[in-house]
Amino acid sequence: MKKRISATIDEETDKVLDKLMENEDFRNKSHAIEKAIKRLWEEKNDKR
Repeated sequence: MKKRISATIDEETDKVLDKLMENEDFRNKSHAIEKAIKRLWEEKNDKR
């Protein structure tokens, strides 16, 4: 199940997100952010 959240990002981060949307296979910005959070979580757990 998906849960709606609200986040505020600066303009530079939004530009980076837009570039990722152009170059990667993301359905939308939410999808890109979800993938990024999962990747950060995996990297953190790999360091343990």
